[in-house]
Amino acid sequence: MAGPLKGLKILDFTTLLPGPYATMMLADLEAEVLRVVSGSRPDLADLMPPCIAGTNLSCVTATLGRGKRSLALNLKDPRAAKIVLKLIESHNILIEQFRPGVMAKFGLDYATLKAVNPSLIYCSLTGYGQTGPLKNRAGHDINYLARSGISSYSGRKDSGPSLMGIQIADIASGSNNVVIGALAAVVHRQQTGEGQHVDVSMTDGVIAFNAIAGAAFLVDGTETRREKGVLNGGSLYDFYETKDGEYLSFGGLEPQFFAAFCETIGRPDLIPGGVAPRDLNRIKEEVRAILRTKTRNEWMVLFGKVDACVEPVLALGEALRDPQVEARGLVVEVSLPGGGKVKQLGHPIRYSATPPEYRSAGVPAGTHTREVLSELGYAESEIDEFAKTGLFT
Repeated sequence: MAGPLKGLKILDFTTLLPGPYATMMLADLEAEVLRVVSGSRPDLADLMPPCIAGTNLSCVTATLGRGKRSLALNLKDPRAAKIVLKLIESHNILIEQFRPGVMAKFGLDYATLKAVNPSLIYCSLTGYGQTGPLKNRAGHDINYLARSGISSYSGRKDSGPSLMGIQIADIASGSNNVVIGALAAVVHRQQTGEGQHVDVSMTDGVIAFNAIAGAAFLVDGTETRREKGVLNGGSLYDFYETKDGEYLSFGGLEPQFFAAFCETIGRPDLIPGGVAPRDLNRIKEEVRAILRTKTRNEWMVLFGKVDACVEPVLALGEALRDPQVEARGLVVEVSLPGGGKVKQLGHPIRYSATPPEYRSAGVPAGTHTREVLSELGYAESEIDEFAKTGLFT
């Protein structure tokens, strides 16, 4: 059965994590993705260990490149623009991750490509967007979170903002908004025949994540501070250490879940005070002391019998072996280009009619260069000359 995005042909000019993750999601749904890469400057993802045994592929490249072809071009060479212009005749989406103005220097800006393909959807992904005083500023995930306001009320009062182990602005904001923006533009094009430029800023995305705190501030100017809100440490909603040095999470905000929690830890007297009692610090220390009397797994035997919104903090390996993850099919086996298979994290959405298809793991940069150019009508002799004169490096 054809995937839901079959027929979409995407030129992918992205690097690092946010853009490649977005185009991987689209490729899983059978969009045809052609990644345009430098043949001489490896992407940071290409250098991230470990490599897959028996290959020269980084595990990250093998995942982010899943289902894509790879064309190596030196975009500073004017001949590269001519090749891209030919590709634009048959590709209906372009996704790029350069700073504003860089694609224009290559002769590949939206206005130029729109003249070749008026229905083109051209998606630009950057840290701060195509406009505004910060548009040309470098940044990474930590910077976008810092500027969003989120870091000002995340973490602990005594230690300040906390680092996360994942890239929230990169993936939850950048990657997902590229997918949303591109597909929204596809629907518009289906209705009108009109393409458009989609401007995705990772900072814009995390600004919008201030869904609760931002709503409050815009009404009465209330600033949310660390450990002052119900969800950021100003209640019993929190992490708790257990006897074995592991942790539990407690999220029982609703009265019935809070009551079940209190009953299970042997403190029904805490129920009347609710999840955010007046003498929070004292009660929280008492709860911490109680939870340190048993191991994580001993507590989970008890909490497994009740609905109290208590779950263990699992190590990554535990999480990936968890029966829930297995039941949801979130670890998949994907074919390697040279034979064999590799385990990867699968597509996170379930479809009743059009399940994702994992056609192949990512490939080394430029693997399909000759194949793509042959499809465009270039002769082998021309491709040989391109290779000799540096077009692919």
